[in-house]
Amino acid sequence: LRTLKQRGASMVITVDCGIASLTEADTAKQIGLELIITDHHQFAERLPDAAAIVHPRLPGHSYPFDGLAGVGVAFKLAWAICQRASQAKKVSDRMRNFLMQAIGLAAIGTVADVVPLLDENRIIVRHGLIALKERPSLGVAQLMRLTKLSDKPQLECDDIGFFLAPRLNAAGRLGQAQLAVELLTTQNAERASALAEYLHELNGSRDTLERSINLAANKQIQQQFDIENDPAFVLAGRGWHPGVIGIVAGRLAEKYHRPVIIIAQDDVGVKPGVGSGRSIPGFDLHAAISACSEHVISFGGHKAAAGLKIEDSQVDAFRESFCEYVTAELAGGESQAEIWIDTEVPLSSLTTGVVQQIERLAPFGQGNARPMLCATEVTLAEPPKKIGTSGRHLSFRLVQHGVSMRGVAFGGGDWHEELCAIDGPLNIAFRPVINTFGGRRTVEVHIADWQIMKPAVT
Repeated sequence: LRTLKQRGASMVITVDCGIASLTEADTAKQIGLELIITDHHQFAERLPDAAAIVHPRLPGHSYPFDGLAGVGVAFKLAWAICQRASQAKKVSDRMRNFLMQAIGLAAIGTVADVVPLLDENRIIVRHGLIALKERPSLGVAQLMRLTKLSDKPQLECDDIGFFLAPRLNAAGRLGQAQLAVELLTTQNAERASALAEYLHELNGSRDTLERSINLAANKQIQQQFDIENDPAFVLAGRGWHPGVIGIVAGRLAEKYHRPVIIIAQDDVGVKPGVGSGRSIPGFDLHAAISACSEHVISFGGHKAAAGLKIEDSQVDAFRESFCEYVTAELAGGESQAEIWIDTEVPLSSLTTGVVQQIERLAPFGQGNARPMLCATEVTLAEPPKKIGTSGRHLSFRLVQHGVSMRGVAFGGGDWHEELCAIDGPLNIAFRPVINTFGGRRTVEVHIADWQIMKPAVT
C-alpha cells in the first residue's frame, strides 16, 4: 500500500479480498489512501476501516443473494459505476459493450472459484459463456485458440474449469499474476498472442509441479497416516510450491473424502509455512481453522477453501487440534464418500436427443451438478487405456446388451491395473455428455465410480 501511495495512487479497490485485512485497512487510512473493498469471504472480529465495503453479507443489510463469488461482487460494482457514469439504469453503448465483455470474465471467475451455480451466479455464468464465445477479449480469444475452444459451437463450464481458468491461474500460482492481468486487458493483438502462448507453456510447468507434489503428498499419507481412521490430513513438506498446494489439497480431499490442508514449508525453516486447505461437502473449513487459531499466525477463506500461515514448530500441535475438531464435527460417519444417483438408465436410452434435453439444465457446476446416472451389467469391450498427461485419465469402450459406448474417467488412472484384471460385468455411475469432434456429435459417459456386479441372490 505504501508503494502504491508513493507511485501516486489515491484509491485502491480490492477484488475478492480485504474483508479480513484489518491491519492493511488501518495502514491505508493512515497514509491517506482511499480504500474500497469488494469481497465475499468471512469477516474478521470487526469490519475493516475502509471508505466503502461491497459484500453480499454485510451486517445491517439484506442483499437477496449472499452466495456471489468475489468476481461477481466486483462485476456488480462495475455495473453500478457504468450506470452512474451513464446517469441512467440503461447504460451507454460503450459501457454496455464493456459490461457484455466483462460478464465473460465474471463467468470465468465464478466457475474457477467453485461457488454454487445458483441464483445470480447461475445467471452470470449462463450469459458469460455466451459472451465468451461471441465477444471474447483479445487475450481470451488467443487462449481459446490454443485450447481449441474456438472450434466449439458453444462453451460449457468444464471448458472454463479445465482449459481457461488453469492457464490464467498458472500465472498467479507461479508468481507472475500481472501477466494474466495484462492478457485480459491488452488491446494489442500481437502482445495478446505472445502472452497466451507463454501462459499456455506456464500451465505445463504448473502441471508438472502439481504432479510432483501430489505424488509426495500421497506418499506421506500412505506412510504417516491411518487412511481408514484419520478424520483429516494435515500434510507438510519443504520444497513444495505454495502456488499449487491448493490444487493438490482439492484433489486429495476428493480422493479420500476428508478435509485436507497442505503446508508448504520454507526450504531453510526461517519463514513461516504457507498452507492451503480444501473441504468436503457439509464441513466448514474456515470454522475449523478458526477453532485452532492459537496455533497459526494468520488465516482466511470460507467454508470450502482456506489458507493460513504457520510456524514449523506449531504444525504438529495444529494437526492434532484440527483433527480433534474434525472428529467432533463429523461424528465419525462422514469419512465414506457417497455418490447420489439420480436414476438408473440403459445405455441404449442415451441418444443425442435425450442428452440434449439434459443439457437444458446447464450451466452445470458446484451446486447444480450434471445428473448422475447409473447402469448395471456393463462390460469392458477391451482393457481400458491410459490417456492424458502421464496417464492420469482412462478411456473405455463399454458394452451393455449389445450397445457400445465410449467412457472416460478423468483422474481415474489409478484404476487401470484393477480394471484390467476384471473379467465380468460392472455397475457404473456416470454423467452423460455430448462430445463434439470433427463435426460429429456423439454421446459418451464420464465415469464417476464403478463396482463389480455381485451375482444375484437366489
